[in-house]
Amino acid sequence: MNYNIEINGQTFICPDDVTVLLAMKGKGLTSLPIGCCAGGCGICKVKVMEGKYETKVMSRAKVSVEEAADGFALACRILPRSNLKIEQFFNK
Repeated sequence: MNYNIEINGQTFICPDDVTVLLAMKGKGLTSLPIGCCAGGCGICKVKVMEGKYETKVMSRAKVSVEEAADGFALACRILPRSNLKIEQFFNK
């Protein structure tokens, strides 16, 4: 199944078996920075504002259990289960 993903004003289609970051990259979009694509670097940290998703394993050094419960995830590890509205997280 395919879902609409909205990030930083850009919208694209993401299949449910492809991570949000790889789908974005495949469309040639630059809504988010791309790093290791394996859940370790944390450069693609986002907050899911709306929608349902599952995550693959990601570094707890980059997204804590508490943050994950609050909707934070790494875009390279998110698999959509509905349409998603996502905001980029900026480390300060």
